Amino acid sequence: MTEWIAIEQWGECTRLERSGFVFEIRNAHGQSLFSMCIPELPLAPFDWKGPPVAFRLVPETPPQHSSPLPKPQSTP
Repeated sequence: MTEWIAIEQWGECTRLERSGFVFEIRNAHGQSLFSMCIPELPLAPFDWKGPPVAFRLVPETPPQHSSPLPKPQSTP
């Protein structure tokens, strides 16, 4: 992981991009989201309590298989 960078420098995220890594964006209340580098900041979730303040590069979590769907129940 890298050090936190002020959100004002988000426009420079392209020089930090690396394969297998994503950006963690956080606000002053400790809430965070993950994003790829895109020209404009991604929209914050509806439950965020404030605007983003910093970002950093973190390893992308490996994908996981989901559990199979259960078979439908028969109806009488």
